[in-house]
Parts: sequence; structure tokens; C-alpha cells
Amino acid sequence: MDVKLSGKVAVVTGAAMGIGLACAKVISASGAKVAAVDRQPDDILGKAVEQIGNAKGYHLDVTNTPAIATTIEQIRKEMGEIDILVCSAGVDLGYPKPAEELTEEEWDKLHSVNAKGLFFSNQAVAKQSMIPRKNGSIVNISSAVGLVGAPMCMAYNTSKAAVAQITRSEAIEWGQHNIRVNSVAPTWVETALSAPLLKLPGFKEHELSKIPMNRFCTLDEIADTVCFLASDLATMITGANVPVDGGWTAQ
Repeated sequence: MDVKLSGKVAVVTGAAMGIGLACAKVISASGAKVAAVDRQPDDILGKAVEQIGNAKGYHLDVTNTPAIATTIEQIRKEMGEIDILVCSAGVDLGYPKPAEELTEEEWDKLHSVNAKGLFFSNQAVAKQSMIPRKNGSIVNISSAVGLVGAPMCMAYNTSKAAVAQITRSEAIEWGQHNIRVNSVAPTWVETALSAPLLKLPGFKEHELSKIPMNRFCTLDEIADTVCFLASDLATMITGANVPVDGGWTAQ
């Protein structure tokens, strides 16, 4: 089954590395033009754009809420109206933290990107380009730990749980405009974001023990799921939070 996105314009946040880069590459390979959005410096974003192909880079820190709408306006002027939005920009603390020791600064750091930045990116694209045209597909990157409880990562869990609820609520509100909103909830995947935790003694083995498939997911497995949900092959799927987790959340 081929996913065909020819003639479409896709915006991918967090596109310079990790899950976002993988999604941008698969979406581009499926025929879409990609606006690769990230806060990384020119050299990193530029290398990502080269890897993606048929793409243009845009600098944006999604914690700068007013800049989101401005960047979306620029993308529309330069690349055309937006058919697909993939929100992959995200951060983590990089270390386990008991809930009773979590600081306000740590909480705000994660929620400002993972939840607030994601929502206002969704809003800007929907308001400017998708609602007026009565068409569009949004795919948000959540996490398996946004669907179930997990210790020592309260700020991350709750920020990703917010993504799942944002997704459901937007799907209900914007369905009347023929806009589909879904999220993908991966288990562990080895990226620069997860590397500090996975290097902790015994941590990787402990997390693998929770996954019935006994392995982490790959970037391609996440990106392929995102691309499918973004495409016209999934025209009756909206409001879904799809685990790509090897069965973790089935337990």
C-alpha cells in the first residue's frame, strides 16, 4: 500500500533530528513539500533539510507563541497552503525525577514545549490554512507514558497526556471543518532526547521488560504510522491516540 502525498504541503516541527526528522523524510519521500521547522542553528537545520529533500527550513522556538503564527504565515506565502501538520517538537529532562522533588522550572520547561507549543502550532495552522479551506490533517507526537502512569517522569508524562487530550478535543471541534487530528504514542526509541536516560545503569533493561515485543520501536515505525495518519488512506480516523509501543499500553 503506497502512501501518496503528491501536491501536498506539510509542516513538521522538531524536524532537525529524531522523530521529527524521520517523519519529514518519509513525508517528503511520499511526494509532499516539507517545511522543516526547528529551533536548532543553521548548520543542524540545514543538514536536516538536505536529508529530507524537497524541503525548506524555518527557524522557530515553539515556546515563543507569537512567533508561531508569524512563521506559519511565512510558510504559507513561500510554500503554499498547509495540508499536513506534524508536531514533533519536544523536550525531556534527561534524568529521572521523583514527583515530590520536581521544580516549577522543570515543569514549565516541558509543558511549554510539549503541550503549550504544540497546541498553539495546531491552532495557528488550523486557523490560518485548514479551517478556511475545510481540509487538513494534524498528527501530534505523544508518548506511551502519556496514556498510562509511570514513575519518575511526572512533568514529561503529564505534558504528553495533555497532547492526547488536545488531540481528542481538537478532533471533535474541527471535524466540522473536515480537519482530522490524531496522535502517535511511541514507546522508547533511541534518539538524542532519550540517550541520557537509556545510558543509566540498568534503565534500558528495565524498560524493555515492560514491552511484550521486547524491543524499542524504530524511527521508521513511528514515521510510517504518522505518514499513514496524515494521508488520505486514513480519512475516517480522527481523535485517535495510536500506540506504537510493542504492546506496552495493552497491559
